[in-house]
Amino acid sequence: MLNEILTISGKPSLYKLLTRGRGALIVENIDETKKRFPIQGTDKVVSLGDISIFTDEKEMPLREVFQAIENKLGKKEIEFDWRKASNPELIKFFAGIVPDFDRDRVYPSHIKKIAGWYDLLVKYGENDFSEPKAEEAPAEETK
Repeated sequence: MLNEILTISGKPSLYKLLTRGRGALIVENIDETKKRFPIQGTDKVVSLGDISIFTDEKEMPLREVFQAIENKLGKKEIEFDWRKASNPELIKFFAGIVPDFDRDRVYPSHIKKIAGWYDLLVKYGENDFSEPKAEEAPAEETK
């Protein structure tokens, strides 16, 4: 599911990929407006499925971070006021979710963005953080 959710540089929200048009992606805003519009090839677009955070040993996919938040809080928005929190409060909050995150490469601004994305996805029902299913190969016929 996260492979269909996009972040677009310079735009504040998250967007759901609907289809691909001629030289453009057709997306829908994930909020109450559900506004649809094309994204041109010049815009920087990143799928949430392609984003990872640094830990002390490896990179952790954003999907796993969202699952960790969901396991701790349930399927509800974050109660912690991350918008007004100080940097040490944000780091303490995130350490409760991902204890081994790399404190040198994951900044408080990243934590705020992750918290905002999580809240937005949960609020508008886009909270399927399960592993994407691989396409199954057709069964071979035996002779």
